[in-house]
Amino acid sequence: MMGTVERAVGAALMLLILADVFLTVLYARMGTGLLSRGVARLTWRLFRAGSAPAGRRRGAVLSFCGPVIVVLLLLVWSLGLAVGAALVIHPALGTGVRASSGSTPTDFATALLAGGGSLSIVGAGDFSPHTAGYRLFYLFNSVVGASVLSLTLTYLMQVYTALRARNVLGLKLHLQTAETADAAELLAGLGPEGQFSGGYNNLSDLAVEMSAAKEAHHFYPVLFYFRFHEPYYSVSRFTLVALDTVSLIKSALDDDELGWLKESTSVELLWRGALILATSLEDNFHPSGSAEKAEPDAATRDRWNRRYAAAVRRLRQAGIKTRADENAGAETYATLRACWDPHISRLAPAMAYQMDEIDPACSHPEASDARRPFRDRRHAAV
Repeated sequence: MMGTVERAVGAALMLLILADVFLTVLYARMGTGLLSRGVARLTWRLFRAGSAPAGRRRGAVLSFCGPVIVVLLLLVWSLGLAVGAALVIHPALGTGVRASSGSTPTDFATALLAGGGSLSIVGAGDFSPHTAGYRLFYLFNSVVGASVLSLTLTYLMQVYTALRARNVLGLKLHLQTAETADAAELLAGLGPEGQFSGGYNNLSDLAVEMSAAKEAHHFYPVLFYFRFHEPYYSVSRFTLVALDTVSLIKSALDDDELGWLKESTSVELLWRGALILATSLEDNFHPSGSAEKAEPDAATRDRWNRRYAAAVRRLRQAGIKTRADENAGAETYATLRACWDPHISRLAPAMAYQMDEIDPACSHPEASDARRPFRDRRHAAV
């Protein structure tokens, strides 16, 4: 009776691990893993708690979390399959499964060794099956072991390929804002003297890359836990820059000259791709649930108004024609910003970033001139 229960528990454990591998690697969707999701969240919480005393070195400590999660997932899958196989084999030690030479020990450590060996190649190791049922079980395990190994190696390569693409997007936006994280600086570079014909292609590329980043996180949720010390690599930073760019296009640019840009597909794609990325990550990774829509308080509106005014000054200095009614533009900007700012404000702290790291342009709008590259300050003297 006990042997039957042990076999049933072992088979259930193996099925659980295989289901988790299937949902994580093959049916790659955000939030579908049975074990992997919990392993990732628990590891991140432990890293957050353990890195708190590190002070300025906290970012360096947290940067190890992503790779550690990947290693832990591989260990959980490998050990889970080995323990499951050991539970199935343990009752049969000395009968259905025997040592190649000498007597067969019947302890669980021996069963674990035999179970691990059965996941590699049939007949490998010091133990072999001696009944039809266990010969089929060893054959099944060899197929499972080879398949899981191939799948996890492919998964690792795809994760790091997607991580590299995400980092390239983050660095690209960081450099296009002249290392300021200011969307107004990005717009000034895309449309110097009001000429957006060349910059439009760049904007289209950003929109496509943002959609690719969204899908990468949808397929490989573990990407979210790859946190780098440099904030410009974070999802919070580059989604904020993208959303702020669209908000400024819609609210600050002149309708007569640049209305075509406001209504373009690329601007809409950039807006929707960045917003879906921010909200989906928040829904799946923020422990308290998604942000509720609420009217910004007076202090927040004042900060947004000052940010908008600083952005308009920068665009005018770059020779870009802006909206004549600045008050109406500020109101439109606040309305658009209210759609996405709460999501970023919750997503950034979830990855242990301060908002002034993610959004320096709005946190300190009065410092915009100081952040501006020297080559662009010539407009201020005109």
